[in-house]
Amino acid sequence: MLVPSSLELGPGAVDRYVISKQIVRMQEPRRLTRDDMDERRIIYPESKNRRLVNRFRDLRTRLLETSGGNNFTMVVSGASPGAGCSFVALNLAAAFAFDQSKTALIIDCNLREPSLHTTLDILPESGLTDFLDDSDYDIARILYPTGIPRLRLIPAGSQREIPAEFFTSFRMKQFLQAVRRRYPDRFIILDTASISESPDARILAELCDYAMLVVPHGRVTPDLVEQAATAFNSEKFVGAVING
Repeated sequence: MLVPSSLELGPGAVDRYVISKQIVRMQEPRRLTRDDMDERRIIYPESKNRRLVNRFRDLRTRLLETSGGNNFTMVVSGASPGAGCSFVALNLAAAFAFDQSKTALIIDCNLREPSLHTTLDILPESGLTDFLDDSDYDIARILYPTGIPRLRLIPAGSQREIPAEFFTSFRMKQFLQAVRRRYPDRFIILDTASISESPDARILAELCDYAMLVVPHGRVTPDLVEQAATAFNSEKFVGAVING
């Protein structure tokens, strides 16, 4: 059952000091080493790949300007299969987690081909679909430390034949509201299947604040990019990232 956090006190009523203390106490049972992060192409503040770090920092800054500095939920989807959506989504979440006063959550919503748990070397016992399938499931059971400070993962969970049925459910809407409010300073990124092969990204974008498109450099036509971009609600679409 979804139970509101004790921090859900309404706009302007949250004790920032208490929140900061909670963030400091977020436990990391393990930490990915710098070599681990380099091997997995995950950014971190001290990374020698300054060009990549700065690109994601710049992207983070632009999104914060769009949101007015407020936390948000955002779908990240590829213009085509193999666009590198998971790479962009994970590194964007990592960039938000750079800030010691913020937390980030990445949710693997690519139920057909989930990959984030593999990238982060996590063996999940359950995930998103298990939670959505059971009204008594504790949300804490699907929140996994990633080995990256202040960044958590919700893996896809048991794979299902018709993912759209989960994403159109009222419980999915409740779920997103709950994880957003669990920490008022949490940024939530949803990694989804490409919008050209599945309706999932479009469905989830209707439940989120923003949607972003990942375009593989030199591998898709301008017409396909335009078609993918216009599949999103124009009021929520924040733009495209060229990956390559």
